[in-house]
Amino acid sequence: MAVLVNKSSKIIVQGFTGGEGTFHATQMIAYGSNVVGGVTPGKGGTLHLNKPVFNSVADAVKQTKANVSIIFVPAAFAADAIMEAADAGIEVIVCITEGIPVKDMIKAKHYLKDKSCRLIGPNCPGVITAGECKVGIMPGFVFKKGKIGIVSKSGTLTYEAADQIAKAGLGVSTAIGIGGDPIIGTPTRDAVELLMNDPKTDAIVMIGEIGGNYEADAARWIKSNGNRKPVVGFIAGQTAPKGRTMGHAGAIVGGAEDTAQAKMQIMRKCGIVVCESPAEIGMTMAKLLSKKINTKPSKAKASKSQPKSKTRSAQTKNVKRKAVNKNRGSQKLKTNSKPKAKILKSKTRSFKNNL
Repeated sequence: MAVLVNKSSKIIVQGFTGGEGTFHATQMIAYGSNVVGGVTPGKGGTLHLNKPVFNSVADAVKQTKANVSIIFVPAAFAADAIMEAADAGIEVIVCITEGIPVKDMIKAKHYLKDKSCRLIGPNCPGVITAGECKVGIMPGFVFKKGKIGIVSKSGTLTYEAADQIAKAGLGVSTAIGIGGDPIIGTPTRDAVELLMNDPKTDAIVMIGEIGGNYEADAARWIKSNGNRKPVVGFIAGQTAPKGRTMGHAGAIVGGAEDTAQAKMQIMRKCGIVVCESPAEIGMTMAKLLSKKINTKPSKAKASKSQPKSKTRSAQTKNVKRKAVNKNRGSQKLKTNSKPKAKILKSKTRSFKNNL
């Protein structure tokens, strides 16, 4: 089972014939993703990358039965593209576009409340289920198939974490880049919950940054749900000055819990293993999983070895008893041999005297 996307997902590309749409659609097809077509108004009925082009998302869904859309539409029109995809019945909408006005996203997010769809992004790298399906702009070769889920605000750190996990001898189940804007479709907690409920995911890497309360909410949810799976966390922006935007539009320290130090402290209190540096993510996850694996069998071995230790102690006691008995027997022989020697001497003396 995969989270959000898999090899059966039918994907359309909104902004298909543009430069960004063309480049990343080509990469997605090369990875093995099932891209069934794309949308560019006014170019319907043509072919692009040997895939059909439609004038609207509704036409594309009707003709191809698409259930996933990735959006490469300019910021001024991206919110409308999100709402169009939701109207057409798309189940998973991945919006890559950066710089969408906040008022547009407020409108779009409110519009999605009554729709049965999930929005990833905007301003995100997308979603990838390793070895099956890539719906995004991430380098696919970095993601080796495995059982570690990744949730991240940062695209670059998503790739870094996946590479480290692979070098540690592990692999990725699904990686979700939730986006770095102030208003996004799927916050950290919701993405973590998806991976927590995925039977093919054994552990989670949660990467956040300064600004907002997404990481704190996710950490508290993880603790309240019994820390069901190991979680390794990292917060970017530890040296960021207060009140200044760093990178993403949402990466700005406002309240007391918005700083990297405050978030890291909350995460530790909630049972998450927090890395001070992104370079520690892979190594920390490998150690955490090996510790979990080694602690469970050791208890079973200890309980099984108890009766064995009793039998061994009994055997050693028997050996000691035998040794004692042998010693006693040898001592008896020695004590009994002395009178015999005296008798022999007396006999030889009497024999000489008779001579």
